[in-house]
Amino acid sequence: MNEINDQEFIDIAVLDNIIEAQLIKSILNEQNIPHLIRSFHDTAYDGLFQVQMGWGKLCAPLSYKQEITEILNDVRSHDHDI
Repeated sequence: MNEINDQEFIDIAVLDNIIEAQLIKSILNEQNIPHLIRSFHDTAYDGLFQVQMGWGKLCAPLSYKQEITEILNDVRSHDHDI
């Protein structure tokens, strides 16, 4: 196993919508930052949890938390500029 696979993934942020999730995923993939994005959608409850908890969550190793938070804040600030 390599160093990245040995790291525990933690919750970094709650994502607001699928567009934000796709954009963040693209940026993190481009920068080779390990991450996992999980939607809160549940077909049995027809997305009820997304209304209560947000679209989904972003998980990554703790060592990347600050870098990811900065990227997410930048994406969100540009979203409001449009």
